[in-house]
Amino acid sequence: MPDSVYDYDMNTGTFVVKKIETVLGGFDASEYVTERKWATASDGTQVPISIVYRKNLVNLDGSDPLLLYGYGSYEVCIDPWFKASRLSLLDRGFIFAIAHIRGGGEMGRQWYENGKYLKKMNTFTDFIACAEYLIEQRYCSKEKLCIEGRSAGGLLMGSVLNMRPDLFKVAFAGVPFVDALTTMLDPTIPLTTSEWEEWGDPRKEEFYHYMKAYSPVDNIKAQNYPHILVTAGLHDPRVMYSEPAKFVAKLRETKTDNNMLLLKCEFGAGHSSKSGRFEKLQEQAFIYTFILKALDMIPELSSGL
Repeated sequence: MPDSVYDYDMNTGTFVVKKIETVLGGFDASEYVTERKWATASDGTQVPISIVYRKNLVNLDGSDPLLLYGYGSYEVCIDPWFKASRLSLLDRGFIFAIAHIRGGGEMGRQWYENGKYLKKMNTFTDFIACAEYLIEQRYCSKEKLCIEGRSAGGLLMGSVLNMRPDLFKVAFAGVPFVDALTTMLDPTIPLTTSEWEEWGDPRKEEFYHYMKAYSPVDNIKAQNYPHILVTAGLHDPRVMYSEPAKFVAKLRETKTDNNMLLLKCEFGAGHSSKSGRFEKLQEQAFIYTFILKALDMIPELSSGL
């Protein structure tokens, strides 16, 4: 449902709709269905997944494309949210899902505590468990599974790509925190010392070895990777553009496939991508175009977009 504003009368218990976000194109909420499913993590923990798709287009036989979103850091709750531009995918037969993995705050404080410091690996294995569940339940197949994450969610993307590149067809990593160990070892970077509260201080041996085991740049292997789009912002104060650039350069040098690997750096943007309503829609369109091209859903486009 689009964002809506209501008046609520506490005496009568009645709601009055004051405003509903305008959605162009004949949107009808009754044409879509949402679900909550649970995947079993490697340690037996039940991980919630939110799913939305168009009622009359989904086959649930593994043939549908699916975009799985993940974050899992800073105790952030990734509640299911309405996004008009996402209808572009749903109306093309996509399923959209959110993996509410540990490191976020969706299931309480302990959910967060079990996905940080020396338990950070749970964030990545939870996401993989959610992906495997969606394939097992025939929402999609490996050949139709796309994944997306930004910032700390970009760290998630880099880590799961190194761990299970065979599981995914396409990955989008936005301003990804992929050189985590090197950055956290440099206290002269303004945000580093405060970030030790989230990741741990790698100047201590136990944190160093643990972070090195999942830091994406440090775990790139000579193996096949999916199609990957990585974005950066030249003026990003949180994740310096050098991190995604370094990640892509090492991938190009090491990976053994011929799949698309693009780095798109916005020269006028920071951590939150382009400014302006239409500019943000333009960027979203570029991401969706990359995904559709990788799935051969718009084969008339060249591989360079």
